[in-house]
Parts: sequence; C-alpha cells; structure tokens
Amino acid sequence: MSKLKGLLLTEGLHGMISQVEGLAKALDLEYFHEKIELNNFWKLIPPSLTPVKKYVFKNNIKKEFDIIISCGRKSVVPSIYLKKNSNKNIINIHIQNPKVSLNNFNYIIAPEHDGISGKNVISSKGALHYLTIEEIEKSRDYLENKTNKKKDILTLILGGPTKYYNYSTQNIKSIFSNIKNLTEKNNLHLIVIPSNRTPMETVSLAKSELINDTTIIETVDKKAYLSALCLAKYIVVTCDSSSMISEAALTGKPVYVAMIETKRNDKRFKEFRKLFENMNILRKLDDKLETWSYEKLDEANRVSKLIKLK
Repeated sequence: MSKLKGLLLTEGLHGMISQVEGLAKALDLEYFHEKIELNNFWKLIPPSLTPVKKYVFKNNIKKEFDIIISCGRKSVVPSIYLKKNSNKNIINIHIQNPKVSLNNFNYIIAPEHDGISGKNVISSKGALHYLTIEEIEKSRDYLENKTNKKKDILTLILGGPTKYYNYSTQNIKSIFSNIKNLTEKNNLHLIVIPSNRTPMETVSLAKSELINDTTIIETVDKKAYLSALCLAKYIVVTCDSSSMISEAALTGKPVYVAMIETKRNDKRFKEFRKLFENMNILRKLDDKLETWSYEKLDEANRVSKLIKLK
C-alpha cells in the first residue's frame, strides 16, 4: 500500500525543518517541504488577526498531500487555509503554539514548558527533531580518524546569537577557556561543531583559543555533527538552542549546557532547561565533568504513536 503524502510547511529555519521532518519520518510519510512566503503586509500581522485567505501567502502548491505538518508563525494561516479548501479530508498538525484557536488543527504538538492544554494537544518534552539513533551510529567513522583514539571525546556544539542571547567575545572566550581546562584536566580530545547560526568569528576564535587535541569543524556539516554525537563521552551545547539540546538527549549521554549572556527575558528557555535537569538529562557546565545515564529521549517517535492518521 502506498504511503500517505505529507506537506511540510515552515519558514525555512533549520530548527523548524528538523521538527516537521522528524515527525514526518516517525509517521512514515512520503513528504515534501514548502517554505512559506507571506505577502508583504501580512508578514507584520499576527496569525490571530490574519484572514484565512489565499492572498495572504505567495505559495502555489500543486502536489497532492494528505497530511500537513506546520511549524512557525508564518505557516499557521496557510495550514488552516489548505485544510479548509481541500476536496480531501486533510489532517493538519501544528508544532508549537499557533496562537489562534486550537480547533483549527487536528493536532497541536507543543513543548511541555509552554503550558498549552486542550483535547487535541500533545505535549512534548523539548523539541522534536529529525535525528535517529541509527543515523548517529552509522556516522561514527566520519570523524574517528581525525581524533586521538587514545582519548575519550568531549563534543562542543555551538549555536549562535539570537534575540535572547548575546555572543560577546568575552563570553565565548570564557566558555572556550573552561572547555580547554576540562579537556586538559580529564585528558580528553575535543570536537567543536558549529551550526547554521554560528558566526565565523566564533569559529575563528575556537581555532585560536583551542589548539591541542582539538578537531574543529569549520562549516555546517551534518555528517560531522552526527559523528561527533556518536563519538562523544560528554556533550556540551550552548544554551541558546533547545533543538540541539533535544537532539543531544537522543544519545543518552551526559549533556552539559554552556551559558550565554541574556539580552532579554529567557523564561521559556529556563523552563525548558529546568525540565531537562529534572529528567536527569542536563546539567550546567562548570569546572568538573561527571558521567550519568538516563532514558534516551526520542520524542518524535513517542508523539507519532499518539497521532491517528486514519
């Protein structure tokens, strides 16, 4: 029997794509992506004040689909419009709080720390994502020959500046200094992985500050990222990325968070990190490293089992 077809709607940001694709994979859909583009005026208007009309967005979607999985503010109205105006019984699923009536969707997948409730709401612990244990394990060899095989691995995963967090040179140097001390004290090899948001200045700083027994990946490289997760004994992620912290939690390995200076109230991020601390997944990075275990967090597969597509 042929698979159900999924339409994935996002604003094109990596974190959003990872979430919708992760759920589509877990639901075993045949899927395609559509980056939503709103017409100029409607980019400024919140979904709650936007009419459910075709003139709101530019996209002209010709392919057939049975399921819509959307994520992000811009995809809210297009998802509702496409469901209402289809000649098929479309199921639409929105990830994150849509900030419109929840009744516009068959399912809402919202992080537990958002505090959203409703008969069609499924709470997730952290962010869904598209990584799988199988992918991670298959990628081991990609970086293995670039590391010191006589040493355990610490993997440092870097995010980047956001409206909440300031990547000042002083702050980043402080993190690098701490990481350097920890790797030397514990006789570790360090792998540094940048993300889409990591400034080149931060990568350059890593190259000048972190020299001995260090493998620095200078560009976004998914295979390197997966390999670094596989090889790591310890994982450190900067606090600005809930997505990458959630991805690290799939490994079952100790995850540390490196704190970045805040520019504004980061209450939701704090609540997310507190939840992961309470689940024994996450600890704040300080001057010592410990090992511990927890149940691997695979939310995409858990959530997918709660969704009825027929």
